[in-house]
Amino acid sequence: MRALFHGIIPPVVTPLLSNDALDEAGLSRLIEHMLAGGVHGLFLLGTTGEATSLSYKLREKFVKLACNQIGKRVPVIVGITDTCIEDSLNMASCYKEAGADAVVIAPPYYIPISQSEMMQYLEGLVPQLPLPFFLYNMPGYTKLHMSVETVNFARELGALGIKDSSGDLMYLYTLIDKFKDTPEFSIFTGTEIFIPETIMHGGHGAVAGGANMFPRLFVDYYEAAVRKDFEQISLLRQMVMQIYNTVYNVGKHTSKYTLGTKCALSVMEICNDYAALPLRKFDDEKRARMQQYIQELKEKLVYI
Repeated sequence: MRALFHGIIPPVVTPLLSNDALDEAGLSRLIEHMLAGGVHGLFLLGTTGEATSLSYKLREKFVKLACNQIGKRVPVIVGITDTCIEDSLNMASCYKEAGADAVVIAPPYYIPISQSEMMQYLEGLVPQLPLPFFLYNMPGYTKLHMSVETVNFARELGALGIKDSSGDLMYLYTLIDKFKDTPEFSIFTGTEIFIPETIMHGGHGAVAGGANMFPRLFVDYYEAAVRKDFEQISLLRQMVMQIYNTVYNVGKHTSKYTLGTKCALSVMEICNDYAALPLRKFDDEKRARMQQYIQELKEKLVYI
């Protein structure tokens, strides 16, 4: 089980037609697009997947459809973060039945909690889980930047690894150094530009949102880091930075990463760009800018 998780694992967007309807054809195209790009796994119902904006019924349908489409070709991990522990457990059971391989746990959001309270939460949740679990450090959304001690506590409870989306490179290095003698505990970065640093320092991979759009680019970026091919890393980093400066730079709010990814996928005719409330898809002016950016990327990248 532990050996399954490495490399590039995209946090899959949830293709929607409305707040209560999936874009099922788009989901099928999206999954095949990423698998054709060589990704090593898929992460459903994360931040990029707008999980907390979706009803439990829609999440269940999404996971069932996705797992059926994936068909065990790559491992699947699914987010179960919620404000209510019973709902997290209900989701975990449902997703196990659907075919998921592991679940992902971030601190419950809304009420700020301490490190000790997070440990108590894990102590109550983990023994009841029907699947192995990963931690998800996302302090910008959960109000808790999990300490190394909290992460180690989770590892002792059986955690398979952690996705760190803090954007704090020194914290990421500290995690890698802390668990360097326990290689079965996987360290993933959620910050795409950190992929080479993560891998060459001893980490295991990345949960890279850009791999929804350009899976082969991010797989090659990861593999170049594994080989320590610095010339290739430099070339691919320039391509990733172009995505940062274009696709991720439409709009001025934090939501621009999710909305930009969805808009780009729509322009690429992969899936619909509807965003669940409280978000709204880009307007015509922003979509026109995205079309221009994607056209420019097509002319420069071999990955479209």
